[in-house]
Amino acid sequence: MAPEGRNLRIIYVRGGRRVMRRLADLGLTPGATIRIVKSMGRGPILLEVNGSRIALGRGISMKLFVEVGQ
Repeated sequence: MAPEGRNLRIIYVRGGRRVMRRLADLGLTPGATIRIVKSMGRGPILLEVNGSRIALGRGISMKLFVEVGQ
């Protein structure tokens, strides 16, 4: 539910151990800066983190709480 093209900072990740580990393996940890490349319609959300693009399902992406950066 964040705007496309803006830099975001992850402030909190909600989930169990497996979810947290999976997201951490992808570089999605509190303090990480991400950018939403595409989030239109239904289906996965395309994120950019550490120079890599990652597609996340909407359910798992809703476990990331972010704030809009600069």
